[in-house]
Formats: sequence, structure tokens, C-alpha cells
Amino acid sequence: MIRGGTVIDPEGGLVTVANVAARDGVIVRVTREEIPPCESAEFIDATGKVVSPGFIDIHAHVDGYEYSARCMALQGVTTTIGGNCGISPFPIGAFLDEIDAKGFPINQGMFVGHSFMLREKVGAVNRYAPATRDQIAQMCDLAEQALSEGALGISFGLEYSPGTSWEEIVRLARVAARYGKLVAVHARADGWGGPGAFREAIRITEETGAPLQVSHVAYMVGMGMMAEGLSVLDDAVERGLDVTADSGLYHAFATFVGSAVFDDWPQKYGASFEDLTIATGSHAGARCDRDLFYRLREEEPEAVVVAFVGREDEIPQALSRPYMMVSSDGGVGSPKPGTGHPQDAGTFPKLFSRYVREEGRLTLLEAVRRVTALPAKRLGLVTKGTIRPGADADIVVFDPKRIKDRSDYPGFGVPDVPPDGIEYVVVNGVLVVDRGHIVEGARPGRSVRRQNSIWEYPPDDSTRPF
Repeated sequence: MIRGGTVIDPEGGLVTVANVAARDGVIVRVTREEIPPCESAEFIDATGKVVSPGFIDIHAHVDGYEYSARCMALQGVTTTIGGNCGISPFPIGAFLDEIDAKGFPINQGMFVGHSFMLREKVGAVNRYAPATRDQIAQMCDLAEQALSEGALGISFGLEYSPGTSWEEIVRLARVAARYGKLVAVHARADGWGGPGAFREAIRITEETGAPLQVSHVAYMVGMGMMAEGLSVLDDAVERGLDVTADSGLYHAFATFVGSAVFDDWPQKYGASFEDLTIATGSHAGARCDRDLFYRLREEEPEAVVVAFVGREDEIPQALSRPYMMVSSDGGVGSPKPGTGHPQDAGTFPKLFSRYVREEGRLTLLEAVRRVTALPAKRLGLVTKGTIRPGADADIVVFDPKRIKDRSDYPGFGVPDVPPDGIEYVVVNGVLVVDRGHIVEGARPGRSVRRQNSIWEYPPDDSTRPF
């Protein structure tokens, strides 16, 4: 039972002081009246605090990694969506079954990844070459299996597999469209190439009807191309296309040093080797130089580096769009304690401290909507993202005057320092964060699966010209 807090339910536009009661993982009552005490109930005094639906991170890479899940819980996330950027485990069903069997600190939903997983499963391992038609057909079968097992959609990391053909994209997107599920796209290029890559992504929904999620916008066009990139997205939305997007809140992105993203570094961004900091691996925390960069590319390609190539002043432009969710991109490379990127621990508190309280870019209600009701609706999760009877008891209680991120980039501070102001986090009716600290042993998180809504859709025709 949560008493006396300011309840914010963006689904109904509710902002009022109220009491919330939950039983067996489900909210049973939201009322301004006093709720009679129950001997078995846990009480949380939320006086002066905000009581919000638990935050839903639509783009992350936690993917069953417990330490990252704990970092997410400490910043108010109750549901994380993984399998992004074309990176996922397989089979999805077995992965989600294990989450349910063992429990997890937070809820875990998954996309099935194309660029690293489906391609590898069918032998299309050359990231610079297109898959064959036989391989594409096999990938479509595997994608259908994953969607039928509860995957929330298909993700592409086109920048990581630049050889991916248009036929490959469209045929897989048709599978997602048939199931009424999302296609999440890390676009084929960032920086100067970002707006054009967004146009390619939008062509996917134009041709297939699949709902499109454009991933981590600030990390794709927040290097001086934000206005042009947003113009492409705005045009698609204004034309009535089923397009939404998400964005991180940092001016430096993180990814694997051995990926195709860095094939033409540093010319691609007009940057230097010193604009890279090592986030994970044997050199975590070190500033890069030319020799270390090429040595890591050869010897530790899975090491994550942070690239300081963005413009922080462009992030508010992304937040100004009502279709823009906030995502962390956290958990890349399964960082160990003390390593990683500040997004792993600070994204959602930063939204409320900097862009709501300090700069007033968003109202409190709208900021809550961007990280609760909006992603829940986009993913088809009808019992999440809201505080009402019958909804899942995923709740975060935070102090709007104190909430603040404290994490910093490797080499400058500690990337995984928990934030201030997140007081309590409840997942499926169980307390996982108590007065800002993880409740040891609490593993109430479950898999998040969406029932299939198979549309009437033409069968795949591998002979169709592209």
C-alpha cells in the first residue's frame, strides 16, 4: 500500500494525491479515501513524493544480465526491452522461459535481433555481404518462431551489418507486420548520413505496413544533424505513417570497438582517436589513442567504447517531439561494476532533473508519459504504463525535488553510481528498491510477452522483384 503520494497516471491524465493498493502483483485500488489497514500489507509513506507507473525502457541491452537490471531498477525502470540493434539471444522462447523460472530484478521483454542473431543462425556471417534468398527464407522462419514465442518485434542493426539488402529487410519486416509487431531500427548510418538512413527506415513501413520504431535518435543524428533527422521523422508522422522513435539523453554514444560503426573512424565524424574512452574490457577507463584503437579492434573487438562526438544542445530538440520516447541504450557489453556508460544508471533521473525540473523542457506529466504510457501503448502492453485497478503493480516513487543522476563517463567519474531521489521501486507488487537501495534477493520480474494479433497479409513471395 502506497499512501499520500502525488499519483500520476498519464493514460488518464491523472495528477492527484491518492492512495494505491496492490494485491498479488496487481493494482486493486486507487483512491483519495483512506484505505483500511491490512495486517499483511507493506506500507510506503509517499507524502511529498511522486507515485508513477514504473518506467519502461524501450531500447536497452540488459538481456538477462542481472547487474545491469539492478542498475535499471535503481533508476526506476520496472520493464526493460532488449534484443535491440539486431542483437538478441535465440531461441527467444527459451530465454523468456528462463526469466520466468529463475526470476529477475525487473521485467524483461525482447525483440528478436536480425543483424547479429538471425544472420548468424543461417550462416550469413559476412556483415558486408547480403544474405542469399535461401538464407532470407530461413531467417523469416526463425523470426516467425520468435514472434510466436512472445517476441515483441524484430530489430535491425543496419549500421552493424552494412551489407544487408533491401530484400532482406522487407521480407523480415513483412513477418513482423503479419503479427502486428514492431520493427525497431538502428539506422544504417549516423552523423551526416543519419537523415538519409532515417528515410530508408521509413520506407520499411511504407512498403510493408509494419509499425516502425526508430532507435536512439540522439546517437544517430545528434552530431549537428538533429534538425534534418527530425524533419524526416516529422514528415512521416504527418503523412500518417505508423512511426515513433526513442532517444537517449547523452551526447556520447557507446558501442563495440570492433563494429562496422568504427570502420572509417575518425574521418566519419571529423573526430580524433582521443575522442574515444574505453568503457569495458581490460582497458576500461582509459582514453584511446591510435595504437590502442587498432589493437582493441584486433584483440578485443567486444570492448565497448564511448564516442564523444555529439552535441548536448541538440537533445532538447528530440524531446520536443510528442512521439519521442526516452530510452537508455544501457547494458551494452554487459558492463562490470564500475564500468560502462552513465546511461546505464542515470538516464531516467536525468530526464526529470535536467529536462523537467531545471530546464522545464517537459512538464512532469508529459515526462512520465514518455517513459510509461507511450512505450506501453507502442508495445501493446495493456496492463503496464498506468496506475489503475487491474494494471500490473509496477510502480516507482520518487522525490521530484531531489531526483538527479550522479553517474559519469568512464575516466571522468563512476558510470554506475545510483541516482538520488528514487525512493521505492515496486515490480509486480514486490519491493525491489527500498529507500534508494536494492532489496537483496528480490526477483519478482517476469518475461513480457505480447499475444499475437495476426493480420491478413499476403504470403511471402520470394520471387517478387526488389
